[in-house]
Amino acid sequence: MKRLFAGMVLILLVFCSSGVMAQGCAMCSKTASELGEGAAKGLNTGILYLAAMPLAIAGFIGFRWWKNNQAEEGE
Repeated sequence: MKRLFAGMVLILLVFCSSGVMAQGCAMCSKTASELGEGAAKGLNTGILYLAAMPLAIAGFIGFRWWKNNQAEEGE
């Protein structure tokens, strides 16, 4: 169980690092490269922003599941 929690923390740290680069579809990559570097960075930030909420929800569910399992083991 501790390994699962450590793995979730590691994944969270990887996604929260400042050097994270999002990978878009081929059409988005082509459009971003045609618009210039500023638009490409904005697109990258938007992709990361949209990915944050599902990851936060999954992390919250995993945390609650882990806490419930800890409570059951203590009984």
